[in-house]
Amino acid sequence: MSLVNHQILLASRPAAEPTPENFKLVEAPVPTAEELAEGQVLVRNHFLSLDPYMRGRMSDSKSYAEPQPLDAVMIGGTVGEVVASKHPRFDVGDAVVCMGGWQEYSLIDASQRGAITKVDTRQIPLSAYLGAVGMPGVTGWYGLVKIIEPKAGETVVVSAASGAVGSVVGQLAKARGCRVVGIAGGPDKCRYVTEELGFDACLDHKALTDLRSFSAALKAAAPNGIDGCFENVGGLGLDAVMLRMNAFGRIAFCGMIAGYSGQPIPMANPSLILVSRLKLQGFIVSEHPEVWPEAMQELGGMVATGRMKFRESVAEGIASAPEAFLGLLKGKNFGKQLVKLV
Repeated sequence: MSLVNHQILLASRPAAEPTPENFKLVEAPVPTAEELAEGQVLVRNHFLSLDPYMRGRMSDSKSYAEPQPLDAVMIGGTVGEVVASKHPRFDVGDAVVCMGGWQEYSLIDASQRGAITKVDTRQIPLSAYLGAVGMPGVTGWYGLVKIIEPKAGETVVVSAASGAVGSVVGQLAKARGCRVVGIAGGPDKCRYVTEELGFDACLDHKALTDLRSFSAALKAAAPNGIDGCFENVGGLGLDAVMLRMNAFGRIAFCGMIAGYSGQPIPMANPSLILVSRLKLQGFIVSEHPEVWPEAMQELGGMVATGRMKFRESVAEGIASAPEAFLGLLKGKNFGKQLVKLV
């Protein structure tokens, strides 16, 4: 009896906020080992990663990457186990990370460079390769180390601080001797950021609804001003940060989740870029493959030794992926959002 692969396709493009109707659950046959072509690997996905960038791919507007095609499996990173292989570097039973998409089984062309990577799960949990020791972790590492370039004694602010990327940024900055101030949504997330992740302070953006109060809270949390900011959100929080930036401060733009549904995100005081001689730089981590070995070595070492803490929100089953993704865009997740597929 042939195996069935359950998949989530993009059924339509959202006009504003995505809805469950934009997705479609379908079934497809799983190829047998004999049906694989030379160089192909069949992976049984154990976890699917849900990430904010996927919202941008759902639209067909201009972006840094091609839009997600309609009626095709949604893009997404996965970790899992090789169940059939016709590539000499991969054996049945190998733990791997790949862009397997929103589905239970993925057929990967392993001869394509970077398409699939073998991972070691002896000291690092498999799921961590989608979070702290995966794309989100390397994203945080690059923005902090290569753009903000923090020095001991400086102050770094991190928005979405309890999330998969922000939590890594703050812990890396603390390891470099910085004062770290997080911004997160709600008292539970703020307590986690300070008590478990070790940030020096955390501001609850849900309680700071105007620029004056946000700026005052940042002044109290960062009395010596702000030297670096890792920006995941944009909007009011960024405006408040700009008011507190020290001369020659650096802002790494990783995401602008405040505008992922298409609304514009005006900047209140762009003149501060000039007045404070700020460096503002956006980046896409996939464009910097050269840093992955160095970043993975530090991140993997910290996770393996317990010096890097992380939290996961786990939805069960492929059918739960759309609702979990919509929740992620509204900040309902706590830490890295995953879907467990086995």
